[in-house]
Amino acid sequence: MTNNYLSTHLKKSWNKLLVAIPFLLSFNAAFAQNTNIAIKPGEYWYGGAVNEAQTMPFKDGYTFDLFANTGTNQASPLLLSTKGRYVWSDEPFKFTVRSNQLVITGNNQPLDIDSAGHNLKESFINASKKHFAAKGKLPDTLLFSRPQYNTWIELVYNQNQTDILKYAHDVVANDFPAGVLMIDDNWADYYGRFDFRKDRFSNATAMVDSLHKMGFKVMLWISPFVSPDTEVFRELLSKKLLLYSAQQKEKNDWDKAINPAIISWWNGYSAVLDFTNPKAQEWFKARLNYMVNTYHLDGFKFDAGDADFYPADAISYKKATPNEHSRLWGEIGLNYPLNEYRAMWKMAGKPLVQRLRDKQHTWADLQKLIPHITVAGLLGYNFTCPDMIGGGEYGSFIGRDKLDEELVVRSAQCSALMPMMQFSVAPWRVLSKEHLALVKQAVETRKKHTPYIMQLAKSSAKTGLPIVRSMEYQYPAQGYAEVKSQFMLGDKLLIAPALNKDKTKTIYLPKGKWRDDRGKTIKGPAKIEQDVPLNRLPVFELVSK
Repeated sequence: MTNNYLSTHLKKSWNKLLVAIPFLLSFNAAFAQNTNIAIKPGEYWYGGAVNEAQTMPFKDGYTFDLFANTGTNQASPLLLSTKGRYVWSDEPFKFTVRSNQLVITGNNQPLDIDSAGHNLKESFINASKKHFAAKGKLPDTLLFSRPQYNTWIELVYNQNQTDILKYAHDVVANDFPAGVLMIDDNWADYYGRFDFRKDRFSNATAMVDSLHKMGFKVMLWISPFVSPDTEVFRELLSKKLLLYSAQQKEKNDWDKAINPAIISWWNGYSAVLDFTNPKAQEWFKARLNYMVNTYHLDGFKFDAGDADFYPADAISYKKATPNEHSRLWGEIGLNYPLNEYRAMWKMAGKPLVQRLRDKQHTWADLQKLIPHITVAGLLGYNFTCPDMIGGGEYGSFIGRDKLDEELVVRSAQCSALMPMMQFSVAPWRVLSKEHLALVKQAVETRKKHTPYIMQLAKSSAKTGLPIVRSMEYQYPAQGYAEVKSQFMLGDKLLIAPALNKDKTKTIYLPKGKWRDDRGKTIKGPAKIEQDVPLNRLPVFELVSK
């Protein structure tokens, strides 16, 4: 699904820069000026793009431009500090850390620089209340209460009825609980066609009905792209529901535009729907509802939609930044409680499920899960799923005779007490009996704590507070600003999974009395070394403050 994504992303960066210049100049230049914010002694900054979280807190020399760039994952025009300050703009901006200064440039809307808080938690609360208040709604709770299963790594582009049903039967036969099952890319004849391809799905409705009888709810992968030179493409072009290229005789004139924008993405070249046009939204929702009614689907996995797929100079029904096009893609999912997004812009506080971008089957990428999911919470994306267990970037599986079984186990343990956990590579296929039992043990650990996870999810929908929290968020100014190897689940449980092959783990316990998963009580604050054999996920419960 994203095997060529990073190379495509890099190739497009220079072109994005070239086309961004005239677009930026079209805005009111009154706001396009540098803003220098002095970084206070001992102050640390986070935010911007989730996929950059391993670099946070930001160091001198760091720079990131949010224009037409969500970092291949979730992003927001928000920066937060450990001294209680935040920076927000309604539009994307570029920021640089340089010589004890946070330098903001390229902002075409006024900056909201707030200093009312005293720590990271207060900066988040102040920003969220003002700019992305919680809506009091949850996505479908099955996404939290049971593991999820995605057919991508097992089937890749060979999505078909026989193997999807086998995958589901194997889930149940191997004593994993049925939950949400996601059918991934290449189920249709081409992009934009909303029917299952007959050569691989003899009776898709019967397939979905069978999955329901096994206890699954079924989601289907979709994107905003439309394959060119197809019947659907010609229909949408005639109705002016597609985004147009800047290469027109009449520049910037939507009424006279005739040449559609052809977008380069990881699956080739496609046209893209223009969701600034309400009629395009209506057409797309009608097709999704048709799929629900015809095939009995329960929801959708909304992929692509990254801001950097939208040319900055493209002609749309209403003028919009690439980031705004990405945000409009996010709004579609609000119609379906069973949803998932991998790329998102400025949709914090909404009942949308976010997934961390595809990670490689490596220890280095496993170590990114905690900083990424905690920064997602800081940006208001609280209903977030870590990547597929063992990794979701299928290119890193190609050519492997066998997987690192310990890595799969540790990945399952790391995901077990996050808001959601998602399988794709079938653990019963790739693991020994011993290691499979350890993955099942991680699922049982989640089951034990599911009532608490559900309590936190429901509370987050009302308050906007993160479900998963960094140590600095929960215990400000206690020296945890750069701790990325453990996290808080709510305010009661500290989770410290092993993230490498070393069987010992350094764990930081804040002030209070803590009881670990083995029943041992430890008084904090303390920095401890604990043995973490492969059958252990260290969990510490706060007994008293």
